[in-house]
Amino acid sequence: MLLHFLSIMLQRVLSFVLTGFETSNRYEIKNTLGQIVYCAAEDTDCCTRNCCGPARPFTLRIIDNLGHEVITLQRPLRCSSCCFPCCLQELEVQAPPGTPVGYVVQNWHPCLPKFTIQDEKRMDVLKIIGPCVICSCCEDINFEVKSVDESSTVGRISKQWTGFLKEAFTDADNFGISFPMDLDVKMKAVMIGACFLIDFMFFEHAGDKQQRVGVWQ
Repeated sequence: MLLHFLSIMLQRVLSFVLTGFETSNRYEIKNTLGQIVYCAAEDTDCCTRNCCGPARPFTLRIIDNLGHEVITLQRPLRCSSCCFPCCLQELEVQAPPGTPVGYVVQNWHPCLPKFTIQDEKRMDVLKIIGPCVICSCCEDINFEVKSVDESSTVGRISKQWTGFLKEAFTDADNFGISFPMDLDVKMKAVMIGACFLIDFMFFEHAGDKQQRVGVWQ
């Protein structure tokens, strides 16, 4: 199976270190040659960021090199707990802005992080299943992208181990995404949204003293 790969770095500005306040995230999205193809910025207010932390609602705007907003990600405010179905997370992906093309919906499970990728009509397209324990200890953390019936693996979202120095002294997270080359372009945008949601839910922590950094290649 031919797979397409993206490598992701999620970058946040340094204001938190200097002021003690949670700042809005900034991102660069690069291709395999290291060229910046998109930039992204979180659109939230200071009160929301500091009161709600990683569980905060947000609008994330992805901008091309001409300054045009090409993808908008919207996450509503919901409890970060996954103990009850009413607390499950959801992300809407719009491309272009204002036109929903798909959704990332968290599925309830007693121990596994599970998500469904849906199209604009809320029809299930893919599943995402993470490991039982979300712990980065000298190895990558893989979220497997599977068919709807979960019988076959078609891709992966990985939080990549960056080495002891980066893991210990920076809040730098690298992600990789792989998916079938013939996957609908709308679903590729939703997969990007899924990566952002996974990062916010499992790898961004309120009170981090250094900033999360990430790049898409």
